[in-house]
Amino acid sequence: MNITIRQTTEEDLPAVTTLMQEYIGDFYKKPLPATEQLHHLIRTMVAGQHGVQFILEQDGKAAGFATLYFLFSSIKASPVTNMNDLYVAEHLRDTEAEQQLFDTCLKYTRDHHFAHMAWVATPDNVRAQQFFERNGCTLVPWVDYMIQ
Repeated sequence: MNITIRQTTEEDLPAVTTLMQEYIGDFYKKPLPATEQLHHLIRTMVAGQHGVQFILEQDGKAAGFATLYFLFSSIKASPVTNMNDLYVAEHLRDTEAEQQLFDTCLKYTRDHHFAHMAWVATPDNVRAQQFFERNGCTLVPWVDYMIQ
């Protein structure tokens, strides 16, 4: 299995759009945003101002992606990354490819001197929680809220 992970480019727009649609619609069972909205988001990540996105390719075919958003932590008075997305095709889950994608995000965070990398997982996504725990991640005692 030949795995490549790199930052997304404008040329990756169709492939990453498809991956994001799978992630949102198939994996999370949520309504899909308009394609134009996804394109705007991907292009924002390509520009690198508010975050960065990585694409995972298996044998030259798009098979996963991860998105880091740039935020600030008041508590640390420093910039941090939020790994909002870590998605790989089902046949790559719990494989070295998934691990490499996570490691790429962590390396980016450390190489660019962010204070930490954070993310959330849904309570029922036990597989993801186990993956993060195997990577030495700490469950923090915060409760997320959202208003729509």
